[in-house]
Formats: sequence, structure tokens, C-alpha cells
Amino acid sequence: MSRGWRELRRGRLALPGAAVVCAFAVAALLAPWLAPADPTRSDLANVLARPGAAHLLGTDELGRDMLSRIIHGARLSMLEGLFAVGLALALGLPLGLAAGYAGGTVDAVLMRVVDVLLAFPGVLLAVAVVSILGPGLWNAMVAVAIYSVPVFARLARGSTLAVKQEVYIEGCRALGMSNLRIVGRHVLPNIAAPLLVMAALRVAVAILTASSLSFLGLGAQPPTPEWGAMLSNGRNYVLIAPHLVIFPGLAILLLVLGLNLLQEGLREALDPRITDR
Repeated sequence: MSRGWRELRRGRLALPGAAVVCAFAVAALLAPWLAPADPTRSDLANVLARPGAAHLLGTDELGRDMLSRIIHGARLSMLEGLFAVGLALALGLPLGLAAGYAGGTVDAVLMRVVDVLLAFPGVLLAVAVVSILGPGLWNAMVAVAIYSVPVFARLARGSTLAVKQEVYIEGCRALGMSNLRIVGRHVLPNIAAPLLVMAALRVAVAILTASSLSFLGLGAQPPTPEWGAMLSNGRNYVLIAPHLVIFPGLAILLLVLGLNLLQEGLREALDPRITDR
């Protein structure tokens, strides 16, 4: 743990990424106090206003303050990523653990189910799930979670297969420990690091996918201030009011970039195969 923290602080990628992610997290938590205006309040006298003193990032096609909508959009984007990854991890981890530790028929059956999900392109699978459940923010998050389940299931299975061969696991069995206790006390803690790194990466992927669904009209519905939906609305005015797409696009870019930098730093800090530099 001390080595991991030392590497995390010393890494060139983790700290800048963490700073960006923390900035968005603070904006998400304090959105009602940081936003200068109500993100859903229209002002038809200031439609498509350019960035200026009155509205730092301008206004949209209904006169709504863009800065307020982007700040509130950070809350929704963080929620989309964290909820989708948390649900995917909650579903995929038990599948992978059971398949890797039990082996045999259990492994074959569970992995064939995962292979069926992997057979579909990710975004297409998410679109199909939303089409079944209906458009909406929560349904989009569930769709993104289902799309991410195979990633965690396969990673958990592979890591469990590696840990299961260790001598201390055989020692635990010889001492009469139950399989459930072995998995909970020895297997799960030893596969947590790669799962944590993957979770950080998948949060970025989940945010991008959820924004894509909202862009297509399958995610957050108006007047919800969601970045993908804002991009979808702004594309109709890109020639006369480019700020409608520039600022939401930059927000998505910066948050995803920060999460990817943080993920790479976590990998360097937690991967035991990377020696001290």
C-alpha cells in the first residue's frame, strides 16, 4: 500500500488526472451553489447570446445559461459513469469469481453467457437495451452497465484463475477453510487492484457511451442539462452559435482525459509487475 501511494504521488499521469477529476467532482457536488443561474430557466430575450460578462459561456437556443447547464451536467455525467460501472461491477464480479473458482461446467456455462454479450458491438448492445426499456437517463445507465458486464466478468475470471493456483490457496483448503471464506478473504483482495484500474477506465467509457445515447435521443430527455443532449441540440446552431457544441464537447473531453490519466497512474501504482523506478 505504501509503495502504491508513493508511485501514485510520483507518477506524471495520476496527479494531473486526479486534479481534473476532482475539479469535476467538486463542480458536481456543489452545482446548486456554483451555477450562476437555474439550468432549465429560459430567457427568450437572450437566445443564442455569445459568451460575455452576463453569461460567461453564452446561452443556448432557449436562452438558458450554458455555464450553469455544464456545471449541472457534470453531476449527471459523473452519476452516469459511477452508477453504470458500479452496477456492471456488481453483476460481472460474481460471475467472474464463480466461473474462475468453480471451473468446469459452471465456468463453461457462465462464460458462454458472457460471450453472447460480447458478440454484440458495445454501443449497439446499449442502443438495443434502451430500445427495449425505453429512452431515459436511468435506462441509459442500465444499458451502459449491461454493456460493461462482460469486461468485468472476464477480468475477474482471469485474475481468479491466476490466484487460485497459488500455494497459499491450497494451504487454506488443507486447513479446511470453506470455499466462500477462501474467496472472500484471499481471492477477492488479491484481484481487487486490476478491477479498480479497469473500473477507473470504464467510468470514462461509460460517460462517453451514455453521452452518445443522449446525443441520439435515447438517454437524458429535455430539459435535463446533460452534455450529450446539449451537443445534440447545439449541432443545429453550430454555424451561428458554435459555443453550444464547443463547451459541452470540451467538458466531455477533459473529464474523459482526466479519468484516463488517473487510470494509467493507478495501473502504474498498483501493478506489482512494474518495479520501482
